[in-house]
Amino acid sequence: MKILVGIKRVVDYNVRVRVLPDGSGVDTDGVKMSVNPFDEIALEEALRIREAGNADEVIVVSAGGDECQQQLRTGLAMGADRAIQIQTGESLQPLSLARAFMKVIEREEPGLVILGKQAIDDDNSQTGQMLAALWDRPQATFASRVVLNGSSAAVTREVDAGLETIEIDLPAVITVDLRLNEPRFVKLPDIMKAKRKPLDVIPLDELGVTVEGNLSVTRHAPPAQREKGIMVEDAAQLVQELKNRGLI
Repeated sequence: MKILVGIKRVVDYNVRVRVLPDGSGVDTDGVKMSVNPFDEIALEEALRIREAGNADEVIVVSAGGDECQQQLRTGLAMGADRAIQIQTGESLQPLSLARAFMKVIEREEPGLVILGKQAIDDDNSQTGQMLAALWDRPQATFASRVVLNGSSAAVTREVDAGLETIEIDLPAVITVDLRLNEPRFVKLPDIMKAKRKPLDVIPLDELGVTVEGNLSVTRHAPPAQREKGIMVEDAAQLVQELKNRGLI
């Protein structure tokens, strides 16, 4: 069985994001870029499934320009067998990205697709759900535990009320949450081995996907600065201060 894992190039989560002075976007000049943390967890889970003998091959897929090859090589260094770059100079919205992934699925015929539940740059949390609909296969989102059992998978999901466990038939789409696992540390020998692993580049046009976008970002702005806090003597003063500020 093949497992397909989607990964995205994002600003590293440890970096303080800076908005460009004209508000046209985020300043990425000289900024460290990394694999989206949720996608890294998705890849770790795929590798563990393969190491347990429940899969034969793990393939990482990313959409973007040649710069995303750095993140694909990181995925290969973690242990993925192959990498596929969907080459495009455009920023794909979730539906277009799901359609591109669907074309890769038709080529590779995986038994399982694992994605991060969302990307930390746009927080859409839509691609996995849209992909499952296009593929007409079951989905399990926000997974904190995945157990494969032959042609099915038991997935524990994090929901508002706590945890729920559902069973889905494979092939399927699973999106993962933070508490699923702890991604492995990439060692230097693995980075060197990754340079010899295959990385296929497929132009988006070759997949026959039309880029559509109903949304456009017109302006970026940093969060408002937090007001300086004050110390109060007792609960009565706290209540009075809240009243003065119109909060109660």
